[in-house]
Amino acid sequence: MAPEPGFFDLVYEVVKLIPPGRVSSYGAIAHYLGSKGSARMVGWAMNAAHNRPEVPAHRVVNRQGLLTGRHHFATPDTMAEKLRAEGIVVKDNQVQNFEQVFWDPGKELDL
Repeated sequence: MAPEPGFFDLVYEVVKLIPPGRVSSYGAIAHYLGSKGSARMVGWAMNAAHNRPEVPAHRVVNRQGLLTGRHHFATPDTMAEKLRAEGIVVKDNQVQNFEQVFWDPGKELDL
């Protein structure tokens, strides 16, 4: 019998579902996973995902669209570069048109 997935594993499974050209937030992912107050833990999971290329951690930003995790990438500009490559406009380390590109797992996925 396989062990129960840990919180980080659950976060990674949700993050893998964020489509290219969209972003989600730490809090929205935590809320979807039933841990509304665990946005910081989602951030820790994203920090730990840098060795997991299958997890598009660059698509997870804070609730205002700020690229708060950018310092955990190879360079501070890598996160913005990856988002721009997917068509997302980033200015001053903040996603522009955040409401239009925001992907809420609570609305996009069946609960």
